[in-house]
Amino acid sequence: MSIADVISADVAPTGWDLSELLPDGEEETFKGRLAELEAAVVLFEDTRRELATLEGPRLLELVSEYESILSRMHVLAAYGSLWFASDTQSEAALAFRSHVEQVLTKMQNRVLFFSIWWKNLEEDPARELLAGCGKHPDRAFFLSELRRFRAFTLDESREQLINLKDTDGVGGLLTVYSMLTDRLQFVLEDDDKELTLTRDELMAWVMSPEAQKREAAYREFFRVFSAEATVLGQIYVHRVRDWHNENVGLRDYSSPLEVRNVSNDVPALAVDRLLEVSRANAEVFRRFFRLKAGWLGVEKLRRCDLYAPLAKSDAKVDYSLAVRSVLDTFADFDESFAKSAARVFAEGHIDSEIRPGKRSGAFCATVLPSLTPWVLVNFAGKMRDVATLAHELGHAVHSMLAESHTVLTQHASLPLAETASVFGEMLMTDGLLASQSDPLVRRELLASAVDDIYATVMRQSYFVLFERAAHQAILEGAALDDVHELYLENLHEQFGDSVDLPAEFRHEWVSIPHIYSTPFYCYSYSFGQLLVLSLYRRYRQDPEGFKPGYLRLLAYGGSARPEEMLLEAGVDITDAAFWQAGFDQVSELIDQLEELEKA
Repeated sequence: MSIADVISADVAPTGWDLSELLPDGEEETFKGRLAELEAAVVLFEDTRRELATLEGPRLLELVSEYESILSRMHVLAAYGSLWFASDTQSEAALAFRSHVEQVLTKMQNRVLFFSIWWKNLEEDPARELLAGCGKHPDRAFFLSELRRFRAFTLDESREQLINLKDTDGVGGLLTVYSMLTDRLQFVLEDDDKELTLTRDELMAWVMSPEAQKREAAYREFFRVFSAEATVLGQIYVHRVRDWHNENVGLRDYSSPLEVRNVSNDVPALAVDRLLEVSRANAEVFRRFFRLKAGWLGVEKLRRCDLYAPLAKSDAKVDYSLAVRSVLDTFADFDESFAKSAARVFAEGHIDSEIRPGKRSGAFCATVLPSLTPWVLVNFAGKMRDVATLAHELGHAVHSMLAESHTVLTQHASLPLAETASVFGEMLMTDGLLASQSDPLVRRELLASAVDDIYATVMRQSYFVLFERAAHQAILEGAALDDVHELYLENLHEQFGDSVDLPAEFRHEWVSIPHIYSTPFYCYSYSFGQLLVLSLYRRYRQDPEGFKPGYLRLLAYGGSARPEEMLLEAGVDITDAAFWQAGFDQVSELIDQLEELEKA
């Protein structure tokens, strides 16, 4: 299928095509790729003896060889990971992924000497070598970034042991978490029929215009997850202890959260400001929830009504129409956005259908600069699924705009990784608002936008506040019941008296994959959303003047430091006023909703 076909023709939900990574998962195919990788690793190992007398030009050659090895590893790892995500109950996919992890971990350990040598090199010789790398800025930047981790790097033997430990230790535990949660099924009654649903299908009921359906969905969700809470909670306890023992105990990070900040290359002060300002603005969303209760005709919003639509319709959105809507919206902003997004469909790099065993949620996986990213969504036909589609395709576009960089510098830092995805969602909302004059329709669109901002900003900030408290409590010996209570206290602070909160929500945290797989990741969503609110305001004030700088920001990928890129764009992320400006814009949206109510 060509890009033109995607834009003009009907498309249906499909699985994805992984043949660009590997033609198949057969043993012979894998062995052939592995042999090529082994040969490259052997050659690279021989360069260890050169390191003591290395000069700048040769250092660049070694980085190029290192890139080649990493690229081959990424392809094999991605095939295993994406195959498993498409069917978490497939024994073949699980066996392949596990085998790849084992093999690649051993190979990574064999080339580990290079990055450890570079990080541990004294300042003067490192500076001299870097000065000779100016002809290739991406590689020079990669080398300078490695130096940021110098204080947290162990000797080679211990780094190798940690890699091996992670593969069969916490990595295996996280695989078990994924298998346990993705296999869960939920049973609901609908029109005297018993339905067996996946998590994503169940969550579609949470957005139902019918209050009874929303309540039934949450009741079933917590019936199932509460039964698993002890096992899932224990997995988290071990995750927290492992995270602390390695990073704080061995690597000497000052706190569990600092590990993420250093990885994201975001100053701790900026993250502290973000969380402080989020906490101080909880009342902004409480105000919205009180308004929403009135629109729904109830005295007080129940937690199960949080994402209730205001429109009295449960109509399904056609997938093909959703795809065209996203592509048209992207094209109105910039033709390159739409063409890049269309590549995902044209090359069969999207898995959008719902089926048992498929990983829940949505993500975009960038493998190499030379390959179009792969996107996974679970399209259930809701308006929010359209927003999710735009979000993940925004990630893909971001990667493609940065595809001129190397595998070492294409990926944006996590907080900046949301810059295109959230922007795409806002473009869609703005376009729909501009085309609507009906006050009720405009109210629905604005309320839906505030719902999404709540989920992306406040909810995610409070996840991180919970994680910070939970890590400390677990390390001090807290029981799981104490952690459940911490989460319930977190929710009570977040909602205040604006939402009725049943006690069963104390178990909600065990269903949040990010706090298991990537501790403290969630502030990246808050960071990205508030950043985009600020950027989007500038776009609306001067669309043509804004666009070149914004596209340049995306095209950087991960080839410059986030703080420097944003300062170039006029953003100071350590200034509380910057984050407050994002919440002020949310308040303005709520003001518009109140005006519509008066009209």
